[in-house]
Formats: sequence, C-alpha cells, structure tokens
Amino acid sequence: MDAVLFDVDDTLYDQQTPFERAYRQLFNEKYKIDMRQLFALSRKYSDESFEQSQSGQMTMDEMYIYRIRKALEEFDIQISDETGLKFQHLYAEHQKQITVSDVMKEILSYCRARVPIGVITNGPSGHQWEKIETLGLQEWFLKETIFVSGDIGTAKPDKRIFLYACEKMKVQKDSVWYVGDSFRNDVEGAKGAGLHSIWVNRRKHPYPPSVVRPDYCAGSDEELYQLLQKLLG
Repeated sequence: MDAVLFDVDDTLYDQQTPFERAYRQLFNEKYKIDMRQLFALSRKYSDESFEQSQSGQMTMDEMYIYRIRKALEEFDIQISDETGLKFQHLYAEHQKQITVSDVMKEILSYCRARVPIGVITNGPSGHQWEKIETLGLQEWFLKETIFVSGDIGTAKPDKRIFLYACEKMKVQKDSVWYVGDSFRNDVEGAKGAGLHSIWVNRRKHPYPPSVVRPDYCAGSDEELYQLLQKLLG
C-alpha cells in the first residue's frame, strides 16, 4: 500500500447528525419519519443530481431543493422551494459544528504515520473547505493532498479525479486504497480508476445491482480501524 485516500462527507464524520438537527429545527414533530431512511434518500437524490449541478444543467440551489424535496416526497410530504432552501440553510449551519470521532482521529494518526494520506471530496470549493477547516483535517492532511472537485473541475465517480490525486501525490493507482461511504461515487469510482476500495457502510445499505464490489467493507469506525491496521501492518 502506497497511500490511503479518504472521502469526507459521511466518511470522516457522521453526516446524518447535522441533517437530523436541521430537520428537527425546521419541522419539529410535524411528521413522523424514519430519519435514517430520509437521510439515505436525500443522499441518493444528492448523488443523482450532483453531476447536473456541476455541468450547469442545475444550479446548486436547485440541487439542494431537489434532493430534500424528492426525499420527502417518498413519505408523501410536499414542500415549497422556499422550505427546501431553508432546510439547506439550517443544514449548512449545523455542519459548522461537525466533528471527527475519537476513533477516526486514531485512524488518521495511524495511517499518517505509515503512508501518505489524502482526501478526495465532491462539492463546491468554499463549502467543502469550510467543512475541512471545521473538522480540523489539516492536523492530519497536507493541503496539497486535499482534492476538492470544485477546485479541479471533475468529480467522483469520474476516474479523472482519482487519477489526478494519484499523480499529484506521486503514487501508483494500483497501490492506493480509497475509503468512502458512497457506493457509486467512492466504490465504483475508485475501482473504475484502478484503485482499491473500502466501503464504509455504517447505514447497512444492501449491495446495489452492480458488478463492481469493494475490496473490503467496514460497518463502523472501529471496523475500519481494525481493517486498516491489518492492511498496513
């Protein structure tokens, strides 16, 4: 193993926490919804619309509205554009309070002491760098090994962003392991670029109908730590 690269959202921190806080603040107890299911649906529709937002077919505000609206529609709940944007505003505010778990801190310190480590994350430059700063990721990652799709002009699952990161870090793709939660963006993306893949599946999602499979799967930070200790020796 020459290097380990990590996703950010819902990999280095629990993205459901700020999502649920925003939902509770906006809707209180108005609707009885399984929050894990709602969050999973919002991630599904976020992935579905992200490429359109990057290509200019959809504005970022339209994407924010689309993903929460479509998720809520699955529960027969209709919301206005204004409510969709209000949810996003609250969500962004709560993301300013995100933290890295104690176990994840140990993981990052362990990996950094053994191999070069980096980040590949999708999203607008300013928004992602704000999260990176909030999480304090520069304690573990060099700025030049943090790759944000909004800065580069291509996004996961496109193999170009993975190959770009490998080139900049001067590591061979077939000796790099990528750790992420999104099956499409992180598993299929990394494998399609020739990297090894670890799927962080905290939500216990079933495998999608894909011929691609990760090299390993971890259901918690603890499982991920044990796996990386095994792989890195």
